[in-house]
Amino acid sequence: MAPVPPGIRFLTSFNRDQWYRAFTFGLTFLLYTSFHLSRKPISIVKSELHKNCSHVMEAPSESSSSQQPVLHPELDCSWKPFDRNNYKQLLGAMDYSFLCAYAIGMYLSGIIGERLPIRLYLTVGMLTSGLFTCLFGLGYVYDVHSLGFYIFVQVANGLVQTTGWPSVVTCIGNWFGKGRRGLIMGLWNSHTSVGNILGSLIAGYYVSSNWGLSFIVPGVIIAAMGVICFLFLIEHPNDLKIASAQSSASSNQKLHKNWNGVNGHKDLYLQYKPGAKAQSWDTELLLGQESIGVCVPVQQVVVVKSEAEPSAISFMGALRIPGVVEFSLCLLFAKLVSYTFLFWLPLYITKAAHLDAKKAGDLSTLFDVGGIVGGILAGVLSDKMGKRATTCAVMLLLAAPTVCHSFGLGPTVGMLLVCGGLVNGPYALITTAVSADLGTHKSLKGNARALSTVTAIIDGTGSVGAAVGPLLAGLLSAQGWDQVFYMLMTADFLALLYLVSEDLQTSGSQPGIWDPLGGLNTLLKDFK
Repeated sequence: MAPVPPGIRFLTSFNRDQWYRAFTFGLTFLLYTSFHLSRKPISIVKSELHKNCSHVMEAPSESSSSQQPVLHPELDCSWKPFDRNNYKQLLGAMDYSFLCAYAIGMYLSGIIGERLPIRLYLTVGMLTSGLFTCLFGLGYVYDVHSLGFYIFVQVANGLVQTTGWPSVVTCIGNWFGKGRRGLIMGLWNSHTSVGNILGSLIAGYYVSSNWGLSFIVPGVIIAAMGVICFLFLIEHPNDLKIASAQSSASSNQKLHKNWNGVNGHKDLYLQYKPGAKAQSWDTELLLGQESIGVCVPVQQVVVVKSEAEPSAISFMGALRIPGVVEFSLCLLFAKLVSYTFLFWLPLYITKAAHLDAKKAGDLSTLFDVGGIVGGILAGVLSDKMGKRATTCAVMLLLAAPTVCHSFGLGPTVGMLLVCGGLVNGPYALITTAVSADLGTHKSLKGNARALSTVTAIIDGTGSVGAAVGPLLAGLLSAQGWDQVFYMLMTADFLALLYLVSEDLQTSGSQPGIWDPLGGLNTLLKDFK
């Protein structure tokens, strides 16, 4: 008999629950990847919406040997209304409209998501997001030059995209416990950077020839993923157990109908005889040792818990959970830095390194590659140290010099990788592992229905910073890019300040003393 291949042995070593857990991990990863994939095109297309394509061509003159330069204004390919001198402010306003709507909608989204089926809520959000993303690209197809049209599409898209984050975090939090949550969430949260990379590559492929497709293709992708979400997303492990119990009950009913019975009776019986090993202690108490040849009818028993299902937490109740306010304010400034890079880095590379839109978009993906590594590293370190705040604080402290370096020496490959890791690491940790920890805080007494609301509060507050950052970048860049990076460094230190405040409140052995090295010492002991 041939031995079983090692690959098959590996696959069969996992039970059904583990396979479903892995499937949910992968599916939610792909679902939110499509969200970020659909957000990225605007940053790539910016350099195409406003660029000076005027050519000075030499026109030969028959009457004179001198050649006068002739300007061909019809060759200017800036897209109205972004052909004006205040194009940076207009582009910043477009970013602000999306992110402001996203921030406002996020506070409501978590509360609504707690009260609706996650699968249906997320599906509707993805389908409508795909619609509005495609609608932006159709502005190119139908030659739309109205600023109001693009602002409306951005606002609508920002609102419907708020359905994504609370839903996927709640779903992944339902399937994975607190054990090694930092590592799991760090790996899972790389969908943010993966989506940005794919969005940059897709948008960059079409941007020079037909920038409308830079939006239409991602819009179709997120809508298709919405259909997959409706067909396959499992919100909670208990949903499988209920479905399995219903299937088992249906099978028992069929067995009951087909059973001929014992001694002519059509009911199903268990027969107990002396020495039967299957006889339980409860059966002995009921029947006694002297019971011989007793037939006991088997009845289906349904156990109903008397406890009422915990109600969804209120907005103010979520705010009273220790650490929610501090981490929310920290994320406000951390996300300000991250989203400023997200929306303005390709344009900055175009201006600073004098590259075209496609090459600038490709180079900007290095920031997101660093973000993948940074998110995973932050999760591993926080698991080892047991101190999420300390991990974020150290990474934010190290991020400031890399931001300073970026405008001093230009967008180098190494700078983009390191800066992406240090900036996105704390952002990823707070929006995933920290949100899941606070959403299942011990003060909730086992009420897991707060997870979506807590996640929405933290990410909604962070989205306020995400809205303000690109807007300020658009205003400050008119005075020089160095002003933008000074703003980013200030935000980085403010985020660090709120983390110090949180660590002071939760310090254990020596209250009032921030101990960033305590977690580091724990980490070093674990490696010894």
